[in-house]
Parts: sequence; structure tokens; C-alpha cells
Amino acid sequence: MSNQFLFDDDANLDFAFNWADWLATGETITAYTVTVPTGITLGTGAKEPSQSAGKVTYWVSGGAIGRTYKVACKITTSASRIDERTMNIKVLER
Repeated sequence: MSNQFLFDDDANLDFAFNWADWLATGETITAYTVTVPTGITLGTGAKEPSQSAGKVTYWVSGGAIGRTYKVACKITTSASRIDERTMNIKVLER
């Protein structure tokens, strides 16, 4: 499964880290953080990262054409498990 997604530099889009299949039965996400590198903007306000049903959704905008940004999502679960995944967002003129 690819973890690279294409993104236009003028876009403001949502992406998601889906942990649902990884979580054990009855286990939930109790804390999460999404971090982005300098150069791409993480959504705020109504578009700040959110979590529902084992999926952490976040919004991004901006970025430099031709650059790939690594976005990380770190979670803690109700079973005290901690994990982190990375997604690559490649900015193109689309």
C-alpha cells in the first residue's frame, strides 16, 4: 500500500490516517498528534486534526511544487499502546 499522495499547491484538502484495522476489539484512540514540517500548513479551527472511529483526519494547504512533505501521526490507545505512522504528501501543479 502506497503512503504517498499527490497534492496541488493551491489546494486545501483533508487526509486521514486509518488505524481502525490495527486497533484491537474495543480499543480506542485516547490521544493523537499530527505534525507537519515547515513549508506546509496544518489546518486550524474547524479544520484542525480530529479523530473518530479509529481514523485521524487532518487538513493541509500550501507547500512548494516538487517537494514531498512527511506528515506524521502519533497515537496513544486505551490499551496504552503508542504508535506512529508517516504519510508523504507530494506537491505538484495539477
